Amino acid sequence: MKAKKLILVTSEAHPSHKPFLKVIDELSKELNIEKEIKMEDYAFLADYGEKDEFGTTFLPQLFLETDDGKITPILTQMPFNPQKLEPDPEEGKKQALEKIKNILSQ
Repeated sequence: MKAKKLILVTSEAHPSHKPFLKVIDELSKELNIEKEIKMEDYAFLADYGEKDEFGTTFLPQLFLETDDGKITPILTQMPFNPQKLEPDPEEGKKQALEKIKNILSQ
């Protein structure tokens, strides 16, 4: 199985929009795979995304599409750096990369 594309569903108004953009940009370059950014695509999230305890989708979420057509969430919540009191895109990238490696090794 190979990685085909990274897909980010986001909203420019969301506070985590820029950290998620940083993660998808860096992963796309590092892994040399295509990226796609969908703005507020709740239908896509309803089909593939994680939901809260009430069954509601949320933004932003990052997905991996593999060459077999399967779409899997790889980062749905940006880690928070308690020392800096801000989102931690470096840790988010690390977590997403670990999930990608696990998915591709199956």
